[in-house]
Amino acid sequence: MRILMAFLMATILFSCSNAAKTSKAVKPAKNIDWAQGIVWYQIFPERFYNGDTTNDPTPQEVPGSELQPGWRIHPWTSDWYRLQPWERKQSDNFYDVVFTRRYGGDLIGVEKKLDYLQKLGIDAIYFNPVFESPSLHKYDGCGYHHIDNNFGPDAQGDLRRLKAAHENENPKTWIWTKADSAFLHLIQEAHARGIRIVIDGVFNHTGTCCFAFQDVLKHQQKSKYANWYTILRWDNPATAQNEFDYKGWWGVKSLPELKEDANGIVHGPREYIFNCTRRWMDPNGDGDPSDGIDGWRLDVAEEVAKPFWKEWQALVKSINPGAITVTEIWHDASGWIKDSLTDATMNYEFARVVKGFFIDQKNAISAQQFAARFQEMQKRYGFAVFNRLWSMLDSHDTDRLASQILNPDHPYNHENSPRNNPNYLVRKPHAFERKIQKQIVAFQMLFAGSPIVYYGDEAGMWGATDPDDRKPMVWPDMRFEPESHHPLPGKTRPVDSVKFDRDLFVFYQKLIALRHSLPVIRKGNVQFLATHNKDVALFARESTGQILVAFFNRSAKEQSVALPETAWQRKTFENPWQGQTLNWVAGQKIRIPGKGFLIFVSEK
Repeated sequence: MRILMAFLMATILFSCSNAAKTSKAVKPAKNIDWAQGIVWYQIFPERFYNGDTTNDPTPQEVPGSELQPGWRIHPWTSDWYRLQPWERKQSDNFYDVVFTRRYGGDLIGVEKKLDYLQKLGIDAIYFNPVFESPSLHKYDGCGYHHIDNNFGPDAQGDLRRLKAAHENENPKTWIWTKADSAFLHLIQEAHARGIRIVIDGVFNHTGTCCFAFQDVLKHQQKSKYANWYTILRWDNPATAQNEFDYKGWWGVKSLPELKEDANGIVHGPREYIFNCTRRWMDPNGDGDPSDGIDGWRLDVAEEVAKPFWKEWQALVKSINPGAITVTEIWHDASGWIKDSLTDATMNYEFARVVKGFFIDQKNAISAQQFAARFQEMQKRYGFAVFNRLWSMLDSHDTDRLASQILNPDHPYNHENSPRNNPNYLVRKPHAFERKIQKQIVAFQMLFAGSPIVYYGDEAGMWGATDPDDRKPMVWPDMRFEPESHHPLPGKTRPVDSVKFDRDLFVFYQKLIALRHSLPVIRKGNVQFLATHNKDVALFARESTGQILVAFFNRSAKEQSVALPETAWQRKTFENPWQGQTLNWVAGQKIRIPGKGFLIFVSEK
């Protein structure tokens, strides 16, 4: 009963949207123990919430808008696949025009929704890039030392200030814009609510708008930044054509790569990156990092030589020993962590195994294979490291979890869009598919690792991979047009209502509250127990004071399994989710509902 009461109290606390800001205030940490088993939330800022319409991008700030006379900020609540009149002036193909859309999301909007995030119960936010950039995704930054002007309260004023400042790579020339200050205030407000902030570090490449690249374009070999990029060919002024050419990331010319040698990013951009790192980790430079970010997510980390990361990681820890670094590596990253190049990674391996067991049908793995893959994964990392890896299900680079469930049996992150798979289902999940989503999220929240929620999953959002995974957030106080259009000519789809899914939100909220109320879920070790049933996975978690056991039945039919022999013979367990008790007796049969799960907890 004590376990059940603790969960009920935690649920009540997380349901209070106006909980005292100082009750969980973030304090400077001596190490990254705070990141063990916490719950993350990923935000794609341009699509989260438009908190200030006066800072919305203008047509002059949006590349490609000139192809759409009459372009304007997209209606937040419109049918995602329905083309607006100005879009049709460019093309009738949805994927030709969608990347020119802007919805006006900003950091002011995030600050206004911090109470929502606190109510959900998350511990930390990961932001996709927030630095100045012309694109919606902002991986083509104009630099790393300013927040995008359209994310702050005075977009046009910031542009004037920057033009007058004549900044360069020297931090002594840098000013603080209104957008920069808005971001620092957001950090302060998040910290007051116990929420940490991690931002995207895109240190492999810049955008063509970067001050250094613009100087190279203008002055060619004579530019002071000529050694910042890999230049393939300089322009010959004696000819009419422009021969200038350079290396773009994966051949994409809008993303010029920073130059590397055997030690990684070369001197010049290296020092610039280091100075920008200092700027956001200790904004006022007083040696106290509490006013700065709490860490970095590192884009395409493998594409920068390891010596650079070794030096950069040392810098991060010298500024704030409690800051976390998380690499974007889609496979085994244990070597990077053992070599002290990073603290954690986006654990897409987690997503692949979960998909194979809970979602796939023809290509499904058994419960035994499911357990073996996780056991092998934990062995590679060691439990302490595994428990702070981000337990990924989806992200801005994949189709959303709800849509993965509708489209099983292809490799993770492959054939996951109408653009490359005409048979990809774009409809809204039905109740049965939502049940699978709930089961998967329950596993994510009860298992080891640090769960991360992609914005809107908890609200019922669905969608294929980029750009369809970047729809504007569905808020409960907004009325959305139904989705009735299909992006491919000649294709049809059901007419689906779009609205905030309160039942799903409460489900996420209660699971997060349960995770916070029981230390065994955040920090307890984990082992799988045999059930001899290919459809039922059973794992146990133990900590100093508690034992948790969780059953997951991926079959649509109820399954009955015998309790295995354990050290807990005759121990009484409580079910904090459904409310019943269990007296553990080896051989006793237990029934797990179809597409369901059972949780039992006991004090040691």
